[in-house]
Amino acid sequence: MPLLKVGAKIPAFLLKDSTGKAFGSSDLKGRYCVIYFYPRDDTPGCTMEACEFRDLSKTFDKLDAEIFGVSSDTADSHKKFSDKFSLNFRLIVDTPDKLGRSPFAMKLGVWQRKVMYGKTYMGVVRTTFLIAPNGTVAQRWDKVKPEGHAKEVAQLIADLKKGVKAAETKVVAPAKKSKVVKK
Repeated sequence: MPLLKVGAKIPAFLLKDSTGKAFGSSDLKGRYCVIYFYPRDDTPGCTMEACEFRDLSKTFDKLDAEIFGVSSDTADSHKKFSDKFSLNFRLIVDTPDKLGRSPFAMKLGVWQRKVMYGKTYMGVVRTTFLIAPNGTVAQRWDKVKPEGHAKEVAQLIADLKKGVKAAETKVVAPAKKSKVVKK
C-alpha cells in the first residue's frame, strides 16, 4: 500500500495503547497530533527519538499537540520502555497479523521493504505523520533520522499555527543529543 499522502484523511482505525486503553481515529480530531512509527522499543534510534519527544513535551503541550508512538511491540514491552525512559506520551500497539505484518503500518504505507546487512525483509520504516485538527495529514516525514526530529516537528506545528504554509517553513537544525534518562 502506498504512503498516505499529505492532505489525505486519516483512515478509520482502532488500536490499544500500552495500558489497554482504546486509541482510534476519533482521538485525532480537534488538535494537531503527531503519530510517529518506529521499529522497536528500547533500541538506540528508537530510544533517542522517544526521549527527544519526551524532552519537548512542554513545547508540544503549549502548541496543543499530542504525541503518539506506534510500533508492533507488545503492550508489556511498551510499558517497560515507557517506564524505563519516563516517557510522557502514549505508545500504541500495532498488533501483528498471523504473517507478522503490522496492519496499521500497512494501512498508512509505512510497512515497506528494508535492507540490513545485505538481508532484505519487510518492516516498519521510521515515519512521522502530523495530523491536522480536521483529521487530515498536514505533513509526513519519511525515513526519519531520530536526532533533532522532534524539534523539527514542533517547529512545523508552531509555524502552521502562525499561518505559515508547510512549504515555507524552515527546517530546524538537529538538536543537541537528548539525554537518555533512565528511571
